[in-house]
Amino acid sequence: MKAAAIALAALTIASCTGKKFQVNGTISDAKDSLLYFENMSLQEGVVVLDSVKLGENGEFSFSEAAPEAPEFYRLRIANQIINISIDSTETVTVKASYPTMATQYEVEGSHNCQKIKELSLKQIDLLNRAIAIQQNPNFGVDVTADSISRLVNAYKDDIKRNYIFVEPMKAYAYFALFQTLGNQLIFNPRQNSDDIKVFAAVATSWDTYYPEALRGKNLHNIAIEGMKNQRIVEARNQDLQIEASKVNTANLIDIALTDNKGQVRHLTDLTGKVVLLDFHLFATRESTERIMMLRELYNKYHDRGFEIYQVSIDPDEHFWKTQTAALPWISVRDGNGANSPVLVNYNVQSIPTYFLIDRTNTLHKRDVQMKDLNAEIQSLL
Repeated sequence: MKAAAIALAALTIASCTGKKFQVNGTISDAKDSLLYFENMSLQEGVVVLDSVKLGENGEFSFSEAAPEAPEFYRLRIANQIINISIDSTETVTVKASYPTMATQYEVEGSHNCQKIKELSLKQIDLLNRAIAIQQNPNFGVDVTADSISRLVNAYKDDIKRNYIFVEPMKAYAYFALFQTLGNQLIFNPRQNSDDIKVFAAVATSWDTYYPEALRGKNLHNIAIEGMKNQRIVEARNQDLQIEASKVNTANLIDIALTDNKGQVRHLTDLTGKVVLLDFHLFATRESTERIMMLRELYNKYHDRGFEIYQVSIDPDEHFWKTQTAALPWISVRDGNGANSPVLVNYNVQSIPTYFLIDRTNTLHKRDVQMKDLNAEIQSLL
């Protein structure tokens, strides 16, 4: 069951040689389950390339055009995921059993995939240990925070010495850079100067081995952005904050961020529209309910000149792109996260928070000043 139209986007990463790679194997105890083969595209997010309904023996086989540089894929049944990397024309064989396939699988034919499995299991162990610390009744807030911090630092040291710096040109080194603990990046170059060096090391190596790879260029951009952010943090002027009581009369402060399609979007370009400026974090339990509320507003008022400019501070860019792929409004992301100067400028103390902007590009009110959002929007249309 090929998802042909969507797959065309993923094929932009493939070589023109006609060469193929293979991913095959068995997923036992999964009869009649739908196994998806997906590309974790840097530009498009999760792209379904193929799928198969598993039979009694659980056998599967997928074949796609070989990428020109290391690329990432995954096998998925429901929320059970096995991460795969492909360098060229290798054949990767996976054996697993459902529903434990995410943690108890065997992989052959790829050194990178073996290392990615090791990294995935280490990440799960880190999460479990962090949860155990949080749930320890003998630990106070300070002890808990300090213990988790030391745990994460030890983990980062292990991953840097034994994985990333050993073979920085490999796909698994790239994979390690984007591991998370909960919804936070473990290596965060936007908040940690040492992590910038780690990203830069992999970026430099990829420049040598894969000079035209989009992922290598992306690593460079992240490292450069991190260095800029460090300078901003060090030189930040706290006087830039605006008081909440004055936000409805203050001049509009522009926001210029890249949207989920790679285009820079300026908030001030929306003059003539009534705009809901929404600060959001998709990696929360309340996100789905809030997005449904925003969809209702958008569908109700968009044709009358209403727009939503949504700023995400999610640390995981891939996750954010996946979550926003089907949203009809303007979705941008600030990679600085909680350290964003935009949050300072708008005096955002908690997420989610929203502001209403009138057709003249003037801040009207913020959420705490509005009892009936629908009525406020209608008054400005």
